Amino acid sequence: MRIVVKIGTSTLAHPSGHLNIRRVESLCRVLSDIKNAGHDLILVSSGAIGMGVGKLGLRQRPQDIPTKQAAAAVGQCELMYTYDKLFGEYHHTVAQLLITGDDTANETRHRNFTNTLNRLLELGALPILNENDTVATEEIVIGDNDTLAAIVAKSVQADLLILLSDIDGLYTADPHTHPEARLLHRVTRIDDSIRKLAGVSSTAQGTGGMVTKLRAAEICLDCGCDMVIANGSNPNHLYDILDGKETGTRFVCAASRREPQYT
Repeated sequence: MRIVVKIGTSTLAHPSGHLNIRRVESLCRVLSDIKNAGHDLILVSSGAIGMGVGKLGLRQRPQDIPTKQAAAAVGQCELMYTYDKLFGEYHHTVAQLLITGDDTANETRHRNFTNTLNRLLELGALPILNENDTVATEEIVIGDNDTLAAIVAKSVQADLLILLSDIDGLYTADPHTHPEARLLHRVTRIDDSIRKLAGVSSTAQGTGGMVTKLRAAEICLDCGCDMVIANGSNPNHLYDILDGKETGTRFVCAASRREPQYT
């Protein structure tokens, strides 16, 4: 299989912005095992600004563009250092790609970055992508890594996109205010009734929310790629997802309506 995994800031870092060391170590171990099983793996990793906020000792996520870009510049170094060190322990070589909106909107640049991704996979490397927050402005911003992950999944013709966040999946109502809310394990179509279930981000460190995840799901379903939203607090959930177990919310494309076997 060709799998894209998007890791949200809330999965990587404590609310302080500092790295959640135990979780990231576990995550890299599980992802290395999945890659060892023969799967092509691409990571889309948030966390640069959040980790920069922690490392710079800022009290909260900055609101102005220059400070965001400064935090991203600091945080991206620590993020890739951590990935390089942890994946290197399992003999996997990582590669960094920083993308802006121009790289997805411009046909030539999009083709070039897709060719680079495919070649890295052929060489056995583990590509790690993030939006280039150090240079992105309103005119060239993608906006969130859920959308970037879906664009990447479509570009490389991935079989599955997994979004790891601080939520279990798509609920019938906000579980924080409606205890009776039910987790939807399987969605085969995104219509207005599903869109109405989307809320806003509940984390001060991240930028996404259910709205961006549903947008990503629409991109995936349109190109024949399944997508799963799952809680990243337990990286072992990735094994359950690949085994086809009910974990999080799975958006199932028409081409795989028969229950897929990912093992």
